[in-house]
Amino acid sequence: MSTVAFQVSQAAPDTVHVSGALTFATAAAALQAIRAALPGRQVLDLAGVERSDSAGLACVLAALAPSGGKVHVRNLPGNMRRLAQVCEVEALLG
Repeated sequence: MSTVAFQVSQAAPDTVHVSGALTFATAAAALQAIRAALPGRQVLDLAGVERSDSAGLACVLAALAPSGGKVHVRNLPGNMRRLAQVCEVEALLG
């Protein structure tokens, strides 16, 4: 079984782009990378996320927490949105 890695890029001046997998296997490293990239940016774009699970959702929520609601999430994957709804944390994602 191959693991899809994640990538974090800062191509746009106000946006952090995340792609690949946000899963239990990648969440800890992804959280560090996203937290390092977010200061001074206003958007977390998840359009490139191919796979996610509850650990991926937790990663995104933890990365957003220090911003106090100042970072907006774009292109939340459908399965992550459904999980956020079930867990009643969708409002925390903007």
